[in-house]
Amino acid sequence: MKIWVDADACPNAIKEILFRAAKRTGRTLTLVANYPSDVPSYVEMLVVPKRFDAADDKILELMTTGDLIITADIPLAAKALEQGGYVFNPRGDEYTSRNIGERLAMRDLLESLRGGAEPVGGGPPPFNNRDKANFANQLDRFLVKHQA
Repeated sequence: MKIWVDADACPNAIKEILFRAAKRTGRTLTLVANYPSDVPSYVEMLVVPKRFDAADDKILELMTTGDLIITADIPLAAKALEQGGYVFNPRGDEYTSRNIGERLAMRDLLESLRGGAEPVGGGPPPFNNRDKANFANQLDRFLVKHQA
């Protein structure tokens, strides 16, 4: 199992947790982004063209069944699940076949409301230490459960 990260919008604190987990477990960790960033020597950094969904498309092209994808992008999560991947968002929530339909519907609803005249919400709450701890705990449980 490889770990793929939709890295442009992934918080640095989550990347650090993933770096430590990859080193500890020996899992291949690849960050996919439109912009390069510094990563440890044991982490792969894949820079894709600066176009809409380029990182998403590359992850879907390269991932295989059983890989873990880290993304907050709901459409990417849905497609990765269809391809047999496991998906967590950076807050530690797991996307599954049971909850992805609801998440897609809510995303589409909010997107259509934003297109109207009335402003709608300001997005998710700010990333905090509880989110970081939740992600770390979920990742650890997942990696123990899926040891090679």
